[in-house]
Amino acid sequence: MSAETEQDWSVRERPPGSKPRVLVVGAGVAGMATGCYAQMSGMETRILERHVLPGGCCTAWARDGYVFDYCIEWLIGTAPGNNANQVWRELGALDGKTITNFDMFNKVTDETGRSVTFYNDPDRLERHLLEVSPADAALIRSFCRDLRRFVNIDLYPFLKPPPLQTARERLGTLRTVLPAFRLFWRTAATQMHTFADRFQDPLLRKAFRNIFFQDPENFPVLPYLFNMASAHNGNAGFPRGGSLGLARSIEERYTSLGGTITYRARVDRILIEDGRAVGVELRGGRRYYADHVVSACDGHTTVYGLLEGKYTSPRIDRLYDEMLNRPGILFPAVVSAFVGIDGDFDPGDAHSTTYLLTGEEGAKLPGALQNSLVVQLRSRYSDGFAPQGKSVIHCTYFSDFGYWRSLRTENRKEYWARKRQVADFVRDFLDRRYPGLGERIDLVDVASPATTKRYTGNFNGSILAWKAFSDADDLATKLVNKDRMRLPGLSGFSMAGQWVGMGGLIRAASTGRFVVQYLCEELGLRFNAWESDNDEAWHPGKFGHMPQLDKRLVR
Repeated sequence: MSAETEQDWSVRERPPGSKPRVLVVGAGVAGMATGCYAQMSGMETRILERHVLPGGCCTAWARDGYVFDYCIEWLIGTAPGNNANQVWRELGALDGKTITNFDMFNKVTDETGRSVTFYNDPDRLERHLLEVSPADAALIRSFCRDLRRFVNIDLYPFLKPPPLQTARERLGTLRTVLPAFRLFWRTAATQMHTFADRFQDPLLRKAFRNIFFQDPENFPVLPYLFNMASAHNGNAGFPRGGSLGLARSIEERYTSLGGTITYRARVDRILIEDGRAVGVELRGGRRYYADHVVSACDGHTTVYGLLEGKYTSPRIDRLYDEMLNRPGILFPAVVSAFVGIDGDFDPGDAHSTTYLLTGEEGAKLPGALQNSLVVQLRSRYSDGFAPQGKSVIHCTYFSDFGYWRSLRTENRKEYWARKRQVADFVRDFLDRRYPGLGERIDLVDVASPATTKRYTGNFNGSILAWKAFSDADDLATKLVNKDRMRLPGLSGFSMAGQWVGMGGLIRAASTGRFVVQYLCEELGLRFNAWESDNDEAWHPGKFGHMPQLDKRLVR
């Protein structure tokens, strides 16, 4: 950006006749989506990002030639012909990329070595489950029958918020929803725990809870069916380049539209004049001014930090204060252990397996919330994650944020000791499962929930924010539809991101589209969006610079 343009953002009043200016706080997927749609709709935008990479939680980092992909396990919208895919095409997220689709969602192996594989194809799944437990035939056939119905439902409402939909658009949604209303209602009202407990086979009782790798708890059956059906249709695949590849592609799309991202720019507060947001102040005192400010970062930080809690309502306070501390509302934080392997590693097994641990084993995992460990063969997902002739494994488990926060703030030596304990457990576990593998491990790199909090600012290190179908879901829906992503008593300001529109990358991206549509209506501008025409093949060189998240390497 030229010095002249830089100076424009430091001036309170923009030149007459110039484009409306929009500042966006945060270069995560939601922030960059906001920037892309605002640029396409005739606004001038600038994104301010506290770190040196785009993507927020949708990121990766490097160690000794390995790329450790942190976020994406599957991405809704990878198949053409639906609204989710349209959003990704508009954002350039899939430009030049191949998609890896798996025929199964996850495999679950219990403490005795018995396994069940959750195939995405309902017919194959039914045959397999009946082999595992013929005594549960009625329940198995019921689940697979519902999965077949979801396979034929095309409902991806990510293009326009309901208040802005035309009567014809609402009618189209009703035509999709009404024939399956009873299916939606029944599967949304049935908790997976309740459903799983009906199985006679103890493996199936545990395994169904872990279809999504670990047990998210308090989740109904509906999202399991929806995501497995999407995967069966090729619409929940893994894009080449993974998490950072996705973020870099959206960054490239944004800058090609004329937008600017300023990295190492930590926003300390929103500037307010006469009840209107007029800009932001960075740490260090530098100020930028705009006609509108969009915060696409952590919701609690936005409301009670950047705005000092001055613009709230009972609904806002309940969502960003009460709900944050209520058990079971947030997705748990995660410990990640990335394992670099010397040589190829393809045991002919599933690409993703949840291993159910004994209580004794689970007690050896620091801060673990469940007795299970997820092992994913990330080299199968995409090329570019390991040097030539090497492989990457990603091991994860749900963990208590408070445990890691206390260690990192009060006893740094013990914090690193617990990370080494994770690394040692993973080394030993993999060597027992795959004899001889331990000798080929180059390195183990561990990221704790405290790392996630420090890197992204996300409350309690939660990657996915609110759980769907919770009380927070209803409040967030009202924030989008009734409050139009605004805060009471404050004009010129909006919020976007997963702390507004619920967790998941497509939902985060759609909030960027929604907030710009609301802004266009206010400013009298026409909302514009078109798909990227960049057909250059994606390659690992597009990862760009990847910093180390921690200074020490756990070997």
